[in-house]
Amino acid sequence: MVNGGAHGAWEAGDPGDPRGVRGGQGDLPAIPLTPPAPPKPRQAPAAGPPLGEWLRTPRPETGPGIWRYGHRPRPPEDPDRLDDRQLLGGAALVVLCGLLVWSLCWNGYIDFWVKPLEWFTPDSWRERGADHKAFVRVAKIYEYLFTVVFFSAVIWMARGGEVWRRYVRPRLRGPEGAGRPEGPAAAPSGGPADPALWPQLRAVGEHAAADRLTAEIHGGRMNDVDYVRIDRAWQAVRARYERLPAFTGAVLDRGAGAFAHPSGDRDLPVRAARHDLLTGQVRLGAVPDEERNPYPYRGVRLALEPALLSTSMLVVGPSAAGKTSRVVRPVVESLALQALAGRAAVVAVGTAGAGLGPDEAYDVVIRLGDPGCVHDLDLYGGTGDPDEAAAVLAEALVGDAPGGPVGPGGAVGFGGEADTRRAATALAQLIGPHRAAHGRFPAVPELRELLDGVPVAIAALRQACEAAGDGAALRELDARERQSGRAGDPGPLLADRIALLDRPAFAGFFGTGGTARPFAMRDLAHPLRVRIDLPERGHAEASRLLARLLLAQFTACARDRDERSLFACLVLDDAAHTLTPASVRAVQRLRTANAGVVLALRSLDEVPEPLRAAAVGAVGCRLVLSGVSTWDGEVFAQAWGRDWVKTEDVTHNPDFSGGTLRRALRGVRTLFTGVRATTRSVTVRTVQRDRWSASDLAHKVPPGHAVVSLTTVRGEASPPVLARLGE
Repeated sequence: MVNGGAHGAWEAGDPGDPRGVRGGQGDLPAIPLTPPAPPKPRQAPAAGPPLGEWLRTPRPETGPGIWRYGHRPRPPEDPDRLDDRQLLGGAALVVLCGLLVWSLCWNGYIDFWVKPLEWFTPDSWRERGADHKAFVRVAKIYEYLFTVVFFSAVIWMARGGEVWRRYVRPRLRGPEGAGRPEGPAAAPSGGPADPALWPQLRAVGEHAAADRLTAEIHGGRMNDVDYVRIDRAWQAVRARYERLPAFTGAVLDRGAGAFAHPSGDRDLPVRAARHDLLTGQVRLGAVPDEERNPYPYRGVRLALEPALLSTSMLVVGPSAAGKTSRVVRPVVESLALQALAGRAAVVAVGTAGAGLGPDEAYDVVIRLGDPGCVHDLDLYGGTGDPDEAAAVLAEALVGDAPGGPVGPGGAVGFGGEADTRRAATALAQLIGPHRAAHGRFPAVPELRELLDGVPVAIAALRQACEAAGDGAALRELDARERQSGRAGDPGPLLADRIALLDRPAFAGFFGTGGTARPFAMRDLAHPLRVRIDLPERGHAEASRLLARLLLAQFTACARDRDERSLFACLVLDDAAHTLTPASVRAVQRLRTANAGVVLALRSLDEVPEPLRAAAVGAVGCRLVLSGVSTWDGEVFAQAWGRDWVKTEDVTHNPDFSGGTLRRALRGVRTLFTGVRATTRSVTVRTVQRDRWSASDLAHKVPPGHAVVSLTTVRGEASPPVLARLGE
C-alpha cells in the first residue's frame, strides 16, 4: 500500500513501470494509465543555483568520498611548501624591506638606480635648453619602469604568487554553490554539449521532446529530481528503442512531470542536507586542511554515494554525538530522493521520533504497536517458500542467543549455526504444513501455539492437512511431533521468543490472512521509500528481534532480486544486538547485489565480542564519531592498519666540548641556573605507526567531528580522514 493512495503517471511500456508491486501474499491492482498531472515541484534543489547552471557545473572524477560538484583537484604536493607563518611572515618582511629601500632611492639616499639614465642619455639633455623637456619625459618613463621592475622583484621575493593562490583567490571565488562553481569554468550556456539542451535527445532526432524539456528547465518547472528521473527513463529507452514513441509521447504530454514516481511526489517536503543527484552524492561535512589528513583530502567536502554504500557502512558513536542528525538522516534523505528518481529503494528503521524525516517523505510508514497505523509488516518477508521463511525467522529468533549446554528439563541454549539450523528445521516442520493446509503462513498466535505443542492446535493442523490430502505435510508434522518433548527440542525456546511478538500491543500486526497488504522486503524490486518505527519503549526485546528479522529478510531478498538496477539499502538507526554470524557474512555478499546496509551503534559493546572484528571488517565504510572508548578505538585502529611515517628523535647529551675557558663559563652558568649545558642531536627515521591509534580515536577527535574511511565496490579505498560533520 502506497502512502496517500495517489499514483503518478506510468503508462504501459514506460521505462521502469512499477506495475504489479508484490505484497506479502498478493499483487497490487494495476496503476491507472491516465491519472491527473502531478503537481509542480514544491521547492528548488536546496537553495542552490538554477538548474541549468547546476547541470553545467563540472564534476571531475575524484577519490572515494570527495564531493564532486564543482571540485577543484589539489595541485601535486610540494615537499618544500612553507607553512602559513613562514610564508606570511617572510612576505611581510620582504615587503617592509622593499618599501624601505624604495624610500631611500626616492629621497636620494641611494642614487645607483639613476645611473643607467645618465649613461644612456646625452649630457646636453640635462642642461637647460631645447632638449631639457625631452629629458624630463624620458626620466618620468624611466622612473615608472624602475618602479614596476622594483616592485615586481619585491613581489617575487615575497612569494606573491603563492600568497595569491593560497589566501586571496579562494576568498574572491566565494563559498561553494554561491553561483560561482568551485571547479573549472562551467560549460558555456547554449553550446552543443550543454546538458540543459538535452543533446542526447537531439542526437536521435527528437528535437520536439528536447525543446519541451529545455523550456521546462528555463521556465523553472523542472527540478533536479525531474531531470535525473527523465534521464534514467531515457537510458532505459536506449536499451530498447521500440519504447521511443512512448517516451516521446510522455515527454510531450507531461513535460517535467513525465515518468513520475507512483506516489506523484517530485521532491521531498524538506531537505536537511546538500545533494547532487547527478552523481548520487550527499554531502556529510568538510575535511580540515591539517597535516593529520592525507594531502589529497585536505580542504575538500566529504560525501557518500551508492557506490560507497554498496560496501555497507558502520557508524559508531555515543548518544548525542550526531549519528542520526548528521549521518543517518542525510543518507536516508539522499536515498529517498533517488527513489523518486527511480534509482533506489530504501528502508529506514528506527524508534518513534528518531528524526528520520516526516511521514510525507515516505511511501510506506509502519508504526509497529500503534493501533492507528494503516500499514503492516510481513513476518515472512513476502516469500512463499517455507524453508526460506523458516531460515530467516530462525535467524531473527535465535541467531543472537549465546550457546550453551543442555539444561535441566531438556532446555537447550542457542548460539551456534547448528542450533540455528535446528531451529529453522523446527519452524519449517510447522509453517510448511500450515501453508499447505490453509494457503498461508501461520499468524503469530497460531505459530506460538504450534511451537508450544498445544494438542488442540496440532490436532487441528493435522486434520486440515489430511483434508488437503498432502502427504508431505503430514510427514513433516509427524517429524515435529516425534521431536517435541525430547531433550534439546528447540520448540519451547522458539515459542518463548515468538511470544515477544504475541502481545496486545501488536494485535492486528504481522497478519497473514487479513485484507490489508503488509509490506514485504520483496517489494524492494521497486523504488519504494519505507520507514519502520520500532516500539523501543516498553518492548525493547521485541524491537531487537524485529531489527534482526528485518536485517535477515533484507539480506536474503536483496541477493535474490532479478532486477538489480535499483540500489537497495536498509538503514538501521539503532543496530544494537542485531548482528549475528550469519548476518555478518550476508552483509559481505551484498556488494555484488547492488545493495547495502547502514548500521548505527552507540558502541561495539552492542555487538557480541567474537563478532566485533568481523563486523568492522565486513563493511567497506567506517565512521567513528567523537567520544568512543579506547576499547572500541582499538578495533578500528587494527582495521585501519599502520603507515610509514618519518619521525625525529632528539637527544640531549652533556656538552664537554671547547677549551678550559669555555668549560669554566658553562660551569658558572650551571652553578647559577642549575641547568647543565647540553648538545642537541636529531635522528630522522622511517617507522610504522597506527594511522589512528585507539587513544587518538578516544581523546583527539573533537566534538562534531568523525574519522571516516570509505571503500567503493571496485575496491578503491580512502585512508581514514578526520572530517567535520554537518558542513
